Amino acid sequence: MNDSLSSLGPLSIVMSICMLITMGCAAPASSFESAYRDENSKYGVFLSYEGPLEDLRDYNIIVIDAQYYDKEEILEFKDSDHFVLSYINVGSLEDFRDYYDEYKDLALGRYEHWDEEVWIDVSNKRWQDFVLNDLAPALLDRGIDGLFVDNCDVYYCYHTGEILEGLSDIMRGLKKMSPQVIINGGDTFLDDYTERFGDPEDVITGINQESVITSIDWENDTFTTASDDDREYFEGYIDKYAAKGALIFLLEYTTNPEAKKEIRRFCEKQEYKYYISDSLELNPNHIISNN
Repeated sequence: MNDSLSSLGPLSIVMSICMLITMGCAAPASSFESAYRDENSKYGVFLSYEGPLEDLRDYNIIVIDAQYYDKEEILEFKDSDHFVLSYINVGSLEDFRDYYDEYKDLALGRYEHWDEEVWIDVSNKRWQDFVLNDLAPALLDRGIDGLFVDNCDVYYCYHTGEILEGLSDIMRGLKKMSPQVIINGGDTFLDDYTERFGDPEDVITGINQESVITSIDWENDTFTTASDDDREYFEGYIDKYAAKGALIFLLEYTTNPEAKKEIRRFCEKQEYKYYISDSLELNPNHIISNN
């Protein structure tokens, strides 16, 4: 028997053991998932925002590009009810990044609708090393709670075994180093990964899906309603992985009041988090959400 317990009476020993068990098994007072499960917490995506994080206090889980903030700013914003995810682009290369010139030779082709981006060869070891050894660690060192991973749809556009394996290596590496890995879209990748290589929890903790209920009319530069087929497909995608334990977030683009009501209704019923934007740029002029 432990010396500290040997001098106690039987009842005291039982009470002490119960206290130790309770202390050892108690869940943390707060966590990212508890914020996600809280029906009153809000989700916001502000990828082009560079203003004070304090102005986003109404949102409990935010997505920003952490390259625009230092560690002190992020840590000052965070507390028991506020969590920060950072955007990280693993499947394409943007011409405004300071590493663009170093990796533009790995471009696979133009990115439709986004003139400043090109798809990148995720099977290339040089790109994998950069993402896993430089880019992601630098973001995580700023005190963020996880990564919002974009453009895994490179595998949809370049549907080869090499791209799947390279992207899988990247995603597994990110999952090992980051508490949260939220994949933006990525349905083709995630389905093929789980079919061929393993469980979704190997590579993600959650999914952010754009345009489940709404849609973007690129030709007319407007927002509209998703087709029945598209909505059915993407609902099926997120529901399938929600059943496997993934946290689900919706990012919808609309200015239509009825569409906003439908988004709220759907997400509240399914217990998914959502953010509604009236701007594709997700810029500072739209941080006051009409959710």
